[in-house]
Amino acid sequence: MSQPIDYYSRPFRPCVGIMLINSVNQIFVGQRLDNHGDAWQMPQGGIDHGETPLEAGLREMHEEIGTNKAQFLREHPEWLSYSIPEGLANQLWGGKYRGQTQKWLAFRFTGDNADINIETQHPEFRQWRWSSVNSLHQLAVPFKRQVYGKIIEDFRDIFEI
Repeated sequence: MSQPIDYYSRPFRPCVGIMLINSVNQIFVGQRLDNHGDAWQMPQGGIDHGETPLEAGLREMHEEIGTNKAQFLREHPEWLSYSIPEGLANQLWGGKYRGQTQKWLAFRFTGDNADINIETQHPEFRQWRWSSVNSLHQLAVPFKRQVYGKIIEDFRDIFEI
């Protein structure tokens, strides 16, 4: 039996994060099926080999919330990373990663609420809602809050239109 990789030596999994903004500047958040707490998150997911972050973002949006009716606004210039608590990291992705490094994408939602369907082929959320940008930070699990704070700060001008 092989030894697991030391937690601090593990790489971060490359993925995208999606800030989907409706017409009144609220943000889409979903409550994960696998977390029974009150934590909410924006859609996110891995980048497949050969995909650009934008391609991955549109794919993940459709896979997680059943639509990609959205206009691309901006890609964050930096990769933003967070570590997952070690016990959880050992359970996810075969214990291969310490956390995730994300390219964040902002989109303006161009559909109607009826276009959102979280009952997808591989559902990730048990419920969803629109959140104000000011409450987004507190809704996230603690290990994602620093990244969420950075995204809110760096995309702030989108909400001041």
